[in-house]
Amino acid sequence: MLDYILTRSSRKTTAIHIRNGNVEVRAPLRKSKQDIDRFVLSKEQWIIKNIAKQKTQIKHQGSFRVDYGSHITWRGNPYPIVGRTGSKAGFDGDVFYMPQGLTPEKIKAVCIQVYRRLALTYFIGRVSYYSAQMGIAPAAVKINGAKTRWGSCSAKRSINFSWRLAMAEDCVIDYVVVHELAHLIEMNHSVRFWAVVASVLPDYINRKKGLKILQQRLANEDWG
Repeated sequence: MLDYILTRSSRKTTAIHIRNGNVEVRAPLRKSKQDIDRFVLSKEQWIIKNIAKQKTQIKHQGSFRVDYGSHITWRGNPYPIVGRTGSKAGFDGDVFYMPQGLTPEKIKAVCIQVYRRLALTYFIGRVSYYSAQMGIAPAAVKINGAKTRWGSCSAKRSINFSWRLAMAEDCVIDYVVVHELAHLIEMNHSVRFWAVVASVLPDYINRKKGLKILQQRLANEDWG
């Protein structure tokens, strides 16, 4: 039997979470330890596979480095990072530029700042474009640092995008934009919701696959 950390709560189902190589089982208050052990045993191969996968990702993350000369992605295309005289940082269409003499950690932090600025401007433009087509508009468009949610729509009709989405290809970004705008019409993932998405992007299923590819890549990169 694999070792695991048991957390009980008022939840109705049992779930397994793997964090930093540790196995946590979240179970209902009244579920017996024997039943929990059986559940864990039934998932043993899945657990072993995912622990190994996570260890590989941690290894890659440990060697991830952003420095002068490195290439980072903007809208699906790689661009180099270069040092320039002065204190400004940005993107000129050919390179990501920033002051000289920065440490790799500082370069990473500056890159994230640039990504946030670029993402906000670009995403606002795409939201405006599709809002006109769909006849709806959000109350605001914001950028956040979410690691697993590319976009979200609040009850106050504010749409949020992760700056990490800026690394995706344009067709994938557009899918997330339309997805979140569709939530202004249907605040769920019902058949009606997907019909709204499909009415704007009939090929949304293929576009959606790009998010999984990006997620797998980012899992090996430590952007903090």
